[in-house]
Amino acid sequence: MNRTDRLYALVEELRAVAPRPRTARQLADRFEVSVRTIERDIGALLEAGVPLYATPGPGGGHAIDPLHTLPPVNFTSDEAAALAIALARPGRSPLAGALRSALHKVVAAMPTSEAAAAEQLAGRVHLVAPDEDDARPPAARVVEQALVRSRVMAIDYEDKNGSVTRREVEPVALVGGREDMWYLVAHCRLREGLRAFRVDRVASAALTGEAAPPREYDPSADIPFALRRLSLAE
Repeated sequence: MNRTDRLYALVEELRAVAPRPRTARQLADRFEVSVRTIERDIGALLEAGVPLYATPGPGGGHAIDPLHTLPPVNFTSDEAAALAIALARPGRSPLAGALRSALHKVVAAMPTSEAAAAEQLAGRVHLVAPDEDDARPPAARVVEQALVRSRVMAIDYEDKNGSVTRREVEPVALVGGREDMWYLVAHCRLREGLRAFRVDRVASAALTGEAAPPREYDPSADIPFALRRLSLAE
């Protein structure tokens, strides 16, 4: 069993007995490797975001939180290759870093034969190299964090006339516009109302320690073009 298969099997082993723990020795015996190898594997899974935790003392060991994990998802080689193509150019899209890490997790969870077939199929698709590796505006990463973590953000915003203002904003939504443009919909404390900010015009951004209050809003009433809500069910 190679390491990728073992990591996948290790997660499934812990899921099968959850919430009961397994010691490193029990896991080492199960997979016929050393305790040190299991400890390295546990460290790798933690770095990848797998919700593992350790309980000390007699009867303790490593366990997984079954409420925060998904059961196995069996992607076919063409589905995985299609994901690779879709994620190859995240461009200005929000959560571009998360897109890349998601693909790595998908491939790591696939059976070895399917992962190899997906890699071979993806190798037969060629993309014209973009002028820049990362087309996202400099402040995009902070804007993403503000939305994901629901944090008030301080921004320097440049309007269409080149004037820059300092504002505190409460993020509400991200809207994808034409020509790969993205807008942050946020409650602007300077203007005391909802505003749409072009992300590429955010000259600088910094998170504050303040949680953004939840706000109800109708995007069709605030954004001057047609919108389609993103859904994972489509």
